[in-house]
Amino acid sequence: MENKKTKLSISGTAKKSIKNIERAKTQGKNSVIIEKSRNNYLKKGLSSGPQGSVSKSKPQSFNRGTSFKSTLSIKMQPNSNDFERRKLAEQRATKRLKGENEGKKTKLGPKKRELKLTVSRALSDEIEARERSLASVKRAREKEQKNLNKDEKEKRENLKPIKRDINIPEAITVRELANRMAEQSSNVIKYLFGMGVTVTINQTLAADTAEFLVKEFGHNPIREEKAEEIIQKIKATRVENLKNRPPIVTVMGHVDHGKTSVLDVLRSANVVSGEFGGITQHIGAYQIESQSNKLTFIDTPGHAAFTEMRARGSKLTDVVVLVVAADDGVKPQTVESIKHAKAAKVPIVVAINKCDLPEADPQKVKNQLLEYELIAEDLSGDTLMVEISAKTKLNLDKLVEAIVLQAEILDLKTDFDSKATGVVLESKIDVGRGPVANIIVTTGTLKKGDFFVSGLKWGKIRAIINDKGKNINEASPSTPVEILGINGAAKAGDDFVVLDNEKEAKTLSENRTQEAKIGKNPLSFATQESAFSDKSIEELNLIIKSDVHGSSEAIKNAISQIKHDEVKPKIILSDIGMVTETDVTLAKASNAALIAFNVKPSKEAKKLAENEKITISSYNIIYEVLDFIKKRMSGLLAPDVKETVTGTAEILQLFKVSGAGKVAGCKIIDGEITNTSNVRLIRDGTIIYNGKVDTIFREKNQVKQVSNGQECGITIKDYMDFQKNDTIEAFNIISKERTL
Repeated sequence: MENKKTKLSISGTAKKSIKNIERAKTQGKNSVIIEKSRNNYLKKGLSSGPQGSVSKSKPQSFNRGTSFKSTLSIKMQPNSNDFERRKLAEQRATKRLKGENEGKKTKLGPKKRELKLTVSRALSDEIEARERSLASVKRAREKEQKNLNKDEKEKRENLKPIKRDINIPEAITVRELANRMAEQSSNVIKYLFGMGVTVTINQTLAADTAEFLVKEFGHNPIREEKAEEIIQKIKATRVENLKNRPPIVTVMGHVDHGKTSVLDVLRSANVVSGEFGGITQHIGAYQIESQSNKLTFIDTPGHAAFTEMRARGSKLTDVVVLVVAADDGVKPQTVESIKHAKAAKVPIVVAINKCDLPEADPQKVKNQLLEYELIAEDLSGDTLMVEISAKTKLNLDKLVEAIVLQAEILDLKTDFDSKATGVVLESKIDVGRGPVANIIVTTGTLKKGDFFVSGLKWGKIRAIINDKGKNINEASPSTPVEILGINGAAKAGDDFVVLDNEKEAKTLSENRTQEAKIGKNPLSFATQESAFSDKSIEELNLIIKSDVHGSSEAIKNAISQIKHDEVKPKIILSDIGMVTETDVTLAKASNAALIAFNVKPSKEAKKLAENEKITISSYNIIYEVLDFIKKRMSGLLAPDVKETVTGTAEILQLFKVSGAGKVAGCKIIDGEITNTSNVRLIRDGTIIYNGKVDTIFREKNQVKQVSNGQECGITIKDYMDFQKNDTIEAFNIISKERTL
């Protein structure tokens, strides 16, 4: 194999190419550049190197004496130079590629330097990256600051508190107030703590406190109007479009003077036969037409218990017809009716009834009425008095004429086009139809589908039924009607107001309910007298179910008049409708008397009452109810206990008898003592023992009784601690039941 000759050229000459100069810039001071010849494979002995190059004909061989370091350095230099060049080439290629990619992406912002900055790179044109100018940086900073300020401004605008209108009722809880203000409850409580007021989240605040808090939290307080004020505004009468309306006439008088009979003849009906015991216990309203004149009549009960009903009738009325029986004269309820009419400032027309009877004396009645400032026209007065007879229909036309005349004088007018208002006469719960209210329309026209409020109840009118039992679509003023659609039984005497929509009706009803709760259950303060009194008053619990609200009210008022020091009636429940299982359960739990007035218990209630052994007392006449309650209350009274001393004995000597024990030898001082007598042992004026006589001995024989002056031996049951000079007193107890 031929030996290869390697030509080495040492660049030590002065002549240097531009390329070598550029290369030298990257090298150190003492560095030597060794170039490898391109013609490595030339023939032996030939040399084609540059000028000044030294050629060697002999092949270079490794000699054992030469230094290793010099040889290594000569051989390693070209390798490191090649590596440097390759690295530079790679870097340039990478830079070019990156530049292309950046051009494609069109990325904003300054170009980032990829390589380390050296003197050679800084001098060369390869590095094109420029530093941002100060003006550019300043502009960028200003823009950034502007954006930050804009964001902060938006945030401040968003956080700016919203001023709200807050409705404040008479009483409001802390939670509700915080919700209305859209504030945290804890902030409201914290603020109140700061003021020195300790409250909880569910505590009720007064309207003034709530108003102060709303102002402090930066909102606008609006005091809510009371439900009654709203109703008054709605009721405010208009003075335009007024038309004549029929008069509302109330028939009043003493019980059994013929009020309903007069009305029956006028109406050609028979109401009396429908009333139990022939006495009116309901308030009824009817409309009659006489010679193209409409008249609305309200029939009130005459019984003493129905004062409320009579008062209600007189408040609503325009004219009062006072019915007085010619044979009976002026009675207590007649006087009461006159007082009600005068209190209501209503004109009175007197109808002297039963003039067909032989014992009738109309003049006597007129004279009696003079006491109460009712002076007849024939006695130079201004009160219209008509002598009538319901049985023979005597002068009934004159009575109607007198009423019409009185109504014309009053000139009764009202607005027919406004929203209807009225008064509830009576209410009941019908088995098939639910709650039913009897009302008289006072102003406006009542239409089917109207939303209304009556007392604490509200509803939508589903049906309007007139006094003849016919369905009608609308009711004009002074018309008595029965309405369906109320959500519960309204109280008799409640107002009746039609509103625009369901929401208004519901809100007003809720507000009234809320106001009714406030002020309920007033605190009763214990006095020294009440706290230390030993008397415990017995209570008779009562549950009363009646057919209509008026009857229930009358029974309640009559019961409240029954007063006693030791026992009192307590009405747990007074409602209308039939007796249900709930009522029976309540009666059992509270040990109450269950009274059904003009109503019947349901099948389930009847069965439950039989199982629980609870008596349902059913009555149709109010007298019977009151008698029953008095009887039950009498049963709770403690009986009258009467004690009588029958005999007295003095102990003279004590004996011990086998079998009988200690026997007191006595002498009867007064009366007599029997072997069944109750006795008490008295020692030095103090009662030592109360008991019964066990045996009486007389001369070693047992006897039934001993009399005054006799001597005997007496033993007392379960007692033997006798002493000389003790007194034995015999007495009897007689208990007697008490009644109210």
